[in-house]
Amino acid sequence: MHETTIAVIDSKALLKVFGPSDEYLRKIREVFAVKVTVDGHRILLRGEPDNLRRGSVLLEQLQQLALRNTSLAPEDIQRAISEVLHDKEVSNIRPIEVYGTKQIRPKTSGQARYVELLRSKAIVICVGPAGTGKTYLAVAKAIESLKTETVRKIVLVRPAVEAGESLGFLPGDLQAKINPYLRPLFDALSDMMERDMLKRYMEEDRIEVIPLAYMRGRTLNNASIILDEAQNTTVAQMKMFLTRMGDSSMITVCGDTTQIDLPEHKQSGLIDARQRLKHINAIGIIQLDQSDIVRHQLVQQIVNAYE
Repeated sequence: MHETTIAVIDSKALLKVFGPSDEYLRKIREVFAVKVTVDGHRILLRGEPDNLRRGSVLLEQLQQLALRNTSLAPEDIQRAISEVLHDKEVSNIRPIEVYGTKQIRPKTSGQARYVELLRSKAIVICVGPAGTGKTYLAVAKAIESLKTETVRKIVLVRPAVEAGESLGFLPGDLQAKINPYLRPLFDALSDMMERDMLKRYMEEDRIEVIPLAYMRGRTLNNASIILDEAQNTTVAQMKMFLTRMGDSSMITVCGDTTQIDLPEHKQSGLIDARQRLKHINAIGIIQLDQSDIVRHQLVQQIVNAYE
């Protein structure tokens, strides 16, 4: 049996790491097969060398996480454990600044790489399963760019493709039928902006949420443009969308290639673009996976079950 020690950074933070009634500590001991005790300002770990290394990394990172957050949820602990088990570091990347005092932080190393691409590339294509924050982080970065006046407006776009249901059976006029497809984009915006500000910015045309068909024939300058649910574009639609990019603009394309609702004879524009554009250096392409899911921990298990 080997042993190692790490420093206690802050006693209150350590209490958060151990969890209520040491619930999180028991989880760490079980997963990494290590014995953990606290001796004054030191944490003593005993176990096999590889387990000690990973256990030490986890406890150091969780202490840093606890210093930045008022509390740690079971999902935070499970996510950090998953990162360490895959030999990934919990990200300390600079948070995305949106309106008010709210900050958006990537919660996995995959998300951290995604945010870095959003900050460094003119076009970013992000593919991944539900719950990995593809659209949410893209919207956050767009709002940050609007706030810092890096862009003049945000344009959020979605294809109005039927997912096993018919638009014709929905009540109302065309706009009323389309609105449900755009609702997830409004939800992301509402989470990062006050309702009155969002309403004003939309009235001033600084934020636009539209179906993909409305993009044809436009050129968008000085804008952050986000295409959500891109797996449901055709190859021709994807080409049309990408060529709307004007001066001083940036584009983010998000989608999940496991949830394609196109007719069987239609090729997904997202799959085609990922392959066709991979050699262009100014375009960043990233694949998120199940370890990047940040919704309820059951979502990760559900995605795994359907894979």
